[in-house]
Amino acid sequence: MADSDGDYIEDISDGDPSTHQVAKGGARTATRSSGGIRGAGQGAQPKAAWEDIKRSWENVVEGADGTVSSTVEQMLEAGKRKRLLKDTTPVQRGIIRHMILVLDLSTAMAEKDLRPTRYLLTCRYVQQYVTEFFEQNPISQLGIIGMRDGLGVRISDMSGNPNDHIGAIQKLKAEEPKGHPSLQNALDMARAALFHAPSHGTREVLIVYGALLSSDPGDVHQTINALVTDKIRVSVVGLAARVAICVELCTKTNAGDGSTYGVALNEEHFHALLFATTTPPITRTAEQSAPSLLMTGFPSRIGSTDASLCACHSKLTKGGYLCPRCSSKVCALPTDCPACGLTLILSTHLARSYHHLFPLRNWVEVSWQEARKSQSCFACQTKFPQIPEEAEERREKERQAKKKGTSVSSRTASLPGTDMDGIENGEVANGYGTSAASLVDPPPSALPEMRQSQYT
Repeated sequence: MADSDGDYIEDISDGDPSTHQVAKGGARTATRSSGGIRGAGQGAQPKAAWEDIKRSWENVVEGADGTVSSTVEQMLEAGKRKRLLKDTTPVQRGIIRHMILVLDLSTAMAEKDLRPTRYLLTCRYVQQYVTEFFEQNPISQLGIIGMRDGLGVRISDMSGNPNDHIGAIQKLKAEEPKGHPSLQNALDMARAALFHAPSHGTREVLIVYGALLSSDPGDVHQTINALVTDKIRVSVVGLAARVAICVELCTKTNAGDGSTYGVALNEEHFHALLFATTTPPITRTAEQSAPSLLMTGFPSRIGSTDASLCACHSKLTKGGYLCPRCSSKVCALPTDCPACGLTLILSTHLARSYHHLFPLRNWVEVSWQEARKSQSCFACQTKFPQIPEEAEERREKERQAKKKGTSVSSRTASLPGTDMDGIENGEVANGYGTSAASLVDPPPSALPEMRQSQYT
């Protein structure tokens, strides 16, 4: 029986992977009904999203000298220009902050679109974030919660000591992400942790969310309404894509402002979104901006050779601080006195928090003519670097002096009765000059004596 399959091409769909065409020679050739082989002509399919990923090292261009210093300088200048556009308008902010940091510990964090993985990169950035947070907000409190296996996991309690949080994050690196996140359970835990926060401070929740789903036991919208009632603000940093429930969460808890929800495009953008929350939030409503008095204590440090129990950890320590109200001993500041509840801080902590209310004006670029008016910084008295024009002029004078010194040595070497070691020391052996320059151009009265000494 004749093989009639060679003249037949089935009208098939483009998504069927098992389709083929049998040619007259018995060879099988793949075919598409849309008009040809994949990737050729009109049948070409668009690129996948991962094929257009750009890495930061692709922007580095090697300079003419074989180095990348020019590219690095351009990146630094771009950062400076961005800081020059920063808004420095003084606004009212909450400088005493109480924040809960919620981390996604689900299997979605094992993805490698952020190197090395989302999980490891988040742990590294969070350690840096804790240090920067307390550097910018020294009288604030921070706690960390994780989302794993549909539950909320407490990583570290509310504390003003950054070492407690950094130690907890380092232990977290040894674990593996697993399960699904539960946004509702994490928000309920954060709400319970912020329940006893005083009214004079802010209540904030920052979520690092890498999944596209949430395994919740109940209605998460009720939890969002409870957060609005308790005046808790929520910010979200997404690592995958925008999620509708996160948009609603940020919009409702921030008085209609949805700018607190951002999705990271790459590692640098993730770092920028995360560290942008170190600045205290703006008070938008009249209830938040209502003035209130806060009683604080400035304790004195004690240094003793004998160890004593502290009131905060019940551990034997030699140093510490004494509460000015009840004389209880605490290990570190800032903190609340465990005995009387008085807020204990140092004056330096208050000054570092106060600069958020009145930020410095942006730097203004001036000409070198204007730069000559100041020789040092007005605040720290550090000397400014030398102006390039003056530095170039000084180098030119040094080169001219060096050339002149070379010609002097060549001319003095031909004169008899001269000691070259003495010339190097700025002296002349015959006693008619005190330097090499005086030997080259001697006074007229010294010429006969020089000739006489030359012949004798």
